[in-house]
Amino acid sequence: MAKSVADQLVEMLVNAGIKRIYAVTGDSLNKVNDAVRREGSIQWIHVRHEETGAYAASAEAQLNGLACCAGSSGPGHVHLINGLYDAHRSGAPVIAIASTVASFEFGTEYFQETNTIQLFDDCSVYNQIATTPKQLPRMLQSAIQTAIHRKGVAVVGLPGDLTSTDAAEIDTAIQVFKNTAEVKPSQQDLQQLAALINKHKKITLFCGIGAADAHDEVVALAAKLSATVAYSFRSKMDIQYDNPFEVGMTGLLGLPAAYHSMHESDLLLLLGTDFPYTPFMPTDCKIVQVDIKPERIGRRAKVDMGLCGSVKDTLKALLPMISKKTDDSFLKAQLKIYDEVKQRMQTYVDDRGEKDNMHPEFVANIIDQLATYDAIFTVDTGMSCVWGARYINATGKRKMLGSFNHGSMANAMPQAIGAALACPGRQVIALCGDGGLSMLLGDLATVTQYKLPIKVIVFNNRSLGMVKLEMEVAGVPDWQTDMYDPDFAMIAQAMGMKGFTVRDPDELKLALQEAFMFKGPALVNIMTDPTALAMPPKIEFEQVKGMALSMTKLMLNGQMEEVLDTVKANYKHLKDLI
Repeated sequence: MAKSVADQLVEMLVNAGIKRIYAVTGDSLNKVNDAVRREGSIQWIHVRHEETGAYAASAEAQLNGLACCAGSSGPGHVHLINGLYDAHRSGAPVIAIASTVASFEFGTEYFQETNTIQLFDDCSVYNQIATTPKQLPRMLQSAIQTAIHRKGVAVVGLPGDLTSTDAAEIDTAIQVFKNTAEVKPSQQDLQQLAALINKHKKITLFCGIGAADAHDEVVALAAKLSATVAYSFRSKMDIQYDNPFEVGMTGLLGLPAAYHSMHESDLLLLLGTDFPYTPFMPTDCKIVQVDIKPERIGRRAKVDMGLCGSVKDTLKALLPMISKKTDDSFLKAQLKIYDEVKQRMQTYVDDRGEKDNMHPEFVANIIDQLATYDAIFTVDTGMSCVWGARYINATGKRKMLGSFNHGSMANAMPQAIGAALACPGRQVIALCGDGGLSMLLGDLATVTQYKLPIKVIVFNNRSLGMVKLEMEVAGVPDWQTDMYDPDFAMIAQAMGMKGFTVRDPDELKLALQEAFMFKGPALVNIMTDPTALAMPPKIEFEQVKGMALSMTKLMLNGQMEEVLDTVKANYKHLKDLI
């Protein structure tokens, strides 16, 4: 039997290192599904929702370098979009197969017809549709190359009728080239940077995900400069560990020490970061930015010097040019502030909360203690992100994935599916909000179907916690943020998972230990305090005024009990405001 286009597609994916396709099969995808079945070495992961498949592929790509998802005609591939946006903005090399209606129906408004080029244009680095057998292999090879080297989503539109036609031989390459290159600034630029650094005394290094593979070089530079090291959420697991110069995170989820260090510096080095929050950037010091994507330089801060290069290659070349600084007074002062911040954080952990209202800081701290040395964490956008950012610590082997750039809800459990399949044998813990988990709840069945030993932890605060806080600091009483939740533990059991509900702080550690030791998938539904707040590292007067205004409005509306609960749960923050 002649090789079909579907067979050729699957063969090329296998040769590129793809281990599985996350998809819901149907109509225009059925020939591809059958080709996967017959080929035998690649898995078809039957997710319940294509958005889950895109998130799972994104997680796998971030951990292993390349992954694939697919969606069938119209609604099927439309469902991919949110997860693909997240993958694209995370720099995850994902191949998305967007199968579509038969090519001879194009332009007739046929049933389930979409324009895949327009649809995916904003969330991809490559986006084409093949309509002839000769096009498909060339397009797929280009798509894979582009996804890998430009680090993003590559979409291949695939008409259903094309998949069953005979494959065509082509004269161009169909293998994938994964070469890497050393990228660093010119010698002249490096000398200029070294001269600038040697002139300044109070220096902070702020590291993003682009510095993830440069941990040792960052620490070596900080040691030579007696500099502090701050980092973004995405780079925490790669920069925090074995780093005596670290002062934590900044940003909305960060802590005051990093913010203070950056604003007390006379020179700030931004290393591999596209940190989006300009209000957290200092404006009265010299700023240098190093990024492998030069188009990013200067768009988040008033940069005085911008250099194109990978952080690792740049720092390796720079280190021999730097004079060692003997004055460590700035470093000591910032580390002292960081120690005080960590002591204050411990008070949040020690105050465990009450029955049905456990403090989430206490919960996250216990998870950090019990999780394995090389655990992979996924965090939902919202308050779960806050607790993960502040209380889950790096070891050098742990990983943490989230929707850090796209900021979508519902990402943690789907990303955990991809992580568990990508890294069998490693503990995978999904830190979920009750709102996020509810959105894609059906894919708990996927977890069970593929026997993935994921541990789903639900920070169940019965509300959209982050949205509630946003409204309150804006001076608006929270409205329509409360959640009616089902019993997540019972749902987990109905799905074939081990399910726990924890209401009492005294029972938390034992329940988590039992869940973590269980060989299969488990869900722990933890009733946390819905009034727990997460204060940013710099609290603006307008935020304080807004919170006071919203509390006053609640009291005037007769909701005094909610106001008292909020004050009672967050009395610790009052010390930070005084």
